[in-house]
Amino acid sequence: MQTKNSGARKAAILLIALGPETSSQILKSLPDNIIKKVTYEIANIDYVEPAEKHKVLSDFVDMASAKEYVLDGGIDYAKNLLNKALGAQRAKEVIDVLYQIQQKEKPFAIARKADPQQLTNLLRNEHPQTIALIMCYMQPEKSAIVLSEFPVELQTEIAERIGTINRTSPIVIKRIEEIMENKFTSLVENDTETIGGVKTLVEILNSVDRSTEKNIINALEDAQPDLAEIIKSNLFIFEDIVNLDKGSIQRILREVANEDLVLALKGASEIVSSTVFSNMSKRAADMLKEDIKFMGPVRLSTVEDAQQKIVGIIRRLDEAGEIVIGRGDQDSVIL
Repeated sequence: MQTKNSGARKAAILLIALGPETSSQILKSLPDNIIKKVTYEIANIDYVEPAEKHKVLSDFVDMASAKEYVLDGGIDYAKNLLNKALGAQRAKEVIDVLYQIQQKEKPFAIARKADPQQLTNLLRNEHPQTIALIMCYMQPEKSAIVLSEFPVELQTEIAERIGTINRTSPIVIKRIEEIMENKFTSLVENDTETIGGVKTLVEILNSVDRSTEKNIINALEDAQPDLAEIIKSNLFIFEDIVNLDKGSIQRILREVANEDLVLALKGASEIVSSTVFSNMSKRAADMLKEDIKFMGPVRLSTVEDAQQKIVGIIRRLDEAGEIVIGRGDQDSVIL
């Protein structure tokens, strides 16, 4: 359970205060794991005390100002301005937090952005201590991919070193970072860049208006029908049901077979399940929960098939104009 002052809750309150238009743009730029935490908090916030909202907004403004001052004139310049604006104690708190954030964000940024296969090739012949240090600053999922490509003996040695790293001199980190950036630049110059593909096209189409999307899909259906089907199946994923309005969700549920809904929710996140349950009668929701509870182990592929059936229903209803799937800049719905 999130504490009242958790980072995820503060982010959720900030996004709520900024409004849906601005918040949606911010969310798009965040990592998936952060989006899940923040959206879960947003969905579970019923009321925010004015004092708490004011504190979150005040902290955000102070942090943004501090970052701007540092960029303009350095840390001493920022401290001087913040001392005058906020007082010595508050200024120190803001600078300390900003420094911690910068320390986490700054080292080995190139490794966090790199393709896992390129990283594997780059790090393969490095000292285990160096690899361990870099992995401490990488995304855990990317570190896991890279680590799995190494021999078992090297995996073990790297894991031991990660587990025993306590503190490292910023000077050492900077020196290693500069060396790795030079090596990586040389590697990338002789490599190809992975761009485009279905994922990129889906991300673009999810941001355009509905009319533009239809035109592109129709053209693809004539030119490359197989690709068109793949794109259509990925445009709206099952988890996106949480973004639909209540009327649309209730209309969808009337079309979905109970056995498909049970299977789909068997592998769904808590926020997706709670969204579905909240759009059913209490009796129907309780019965559905019981069915899910007493269902035995199910193959992931079976769950995904059920979820894809529901996605098919959603897209059919959207195309028929019976529900509305939001798009980037499409016209608002007039009620």
